[in-house]
Amino acid sequence: MSERTLRGKVAIAGIGETTYYKHGQSPDAEFKLALQAIVNACRDAGVDPRDVDGFASYGGDRSDGPRLAAALGIRELRFSNMHWGGGGGGVAAAVANAGAAVHSGMANCVIAFRSLAQGQFARYGRGNQSAAVGGDDAFLAPYGLMSPAQRFAMKITRFMTEHGIRHEALRAIAMASYHHAQSNPNAVMRGRPLSEEKYDASRWIIEPFHRLFDCCQENDGAGAVLVVPADRARGLRHKPVYLLGAAQGGHHRSAAPVHNAPDYASAHFKTVARNMWEMAKLGPQDCDVVQAYENFTGGVLLSLVEHGFVDPKTANEQLVLDNLLVSGGRMPMNTSGGNLAECYMHGLEMVNEAVRQLRGTAINQVKDAKVVAVLGGPMVTPVSSLVVGTEDTL
Repeated sequence: MSERTLRGKVAIAGIGETTYYKHGQSPDAEFKLALQAIVNACRDAGVDPRDVDGFASYGGDRSDGPRLAAALGIRELRFSNMHWGGGGGGVAAAVANAGAAVHSGMANCVIAFRSLAQGQFARYGRGNQSAAVGGDDAFLAPYGLMSPAQRFAMKITRFMTEHGIRHEALRAIAMASYHHAQSNPNAVMRGRPLSEEKYDASRWIIEPFHRLFDCCQENDGAGAVLVVPADRARGLRHKPVYLLGAAQGGHHRSAAPVHNAPDYASAHFKTVARNMWEMAKLGPQDCDVVQAYENFTGGVLLSLVEHGFVDPKTANEQLVLDNLLVSGGRMPMNTSGGNLAECYMHGLEMVNEAVRQLRGTAINQVKDAKVVAVLGGPMVTPVSSLVVGTEDTL
């Protein structure tokens, strides 16, 4: 019986993105932004956009596959897929779903993408302002838990308290992203460097999160990756970036409502990380770069722990700025600025940066990078992560 795996079977052959804007400032509609990123990914790969035959997205993306296919003049739409869940929990899953469609023969050339224009639609992540609430909100709103920051702060505070992790660890995560963004022309926070003093002096939004620096941006733009069979990728414009491992889902009762999950202080990656590493036949020690989704810096902390990159017993020693930088760090992280300082494109921009690192074309390039992990949005459910690598890793 042949092994059931995506490892080395599909590759990312093209990446595309738009200009990234502060929320509400895009001059273009959300659908046009999606088209721009898709066309850019096709151009990057040297593929005619009309040859795309599938789309995969997540986070309630409004730019649906059939409409995209019509606008692009696609000859035949064979796959159109949306991952459940809000925000960036599905970023790696969308890429993996595209890969699964390609490997199974359901499609031949699939775009995974995300598009946002918050001037055209409601601002993403804003707390429910309605007087009438239902579902989980009916149990949380009376106690003041209305925004994602408020809800996730409780989980992270529990974890940091249980393990004695100091706030400086979160500061280092934020500072690494801002540091890398300063050399990235497309980073929204370029030109706004972050120092320890500036971070410490900023006001709280809710402990342990400082306003802005511990919380992701809200942005307009789009990003896309083009996924094809591995053998086809070898004949295209760039050296292929192979999908080595991917997983999505959550552990037992991770989605239990109103903060009743038995494993409360969790990013929900424990089984996902295990399944991802198992498919990749690798571990955290094999990764040269980490792209860790920051909805909040505390979520990065939990993600790194649950994927095995950080031991909570030594987190205070591991999560220091020098260790997270491209220039000499043992765990270079969020090398284009991440959600905090490049753009909050719900993590799709992190997949693009992973590809650049493996091509050797990143602005903040890690020398001889061969394996990159992309950890999706933490503390939502379902979550997802992936590992990509160069041909040397097959």
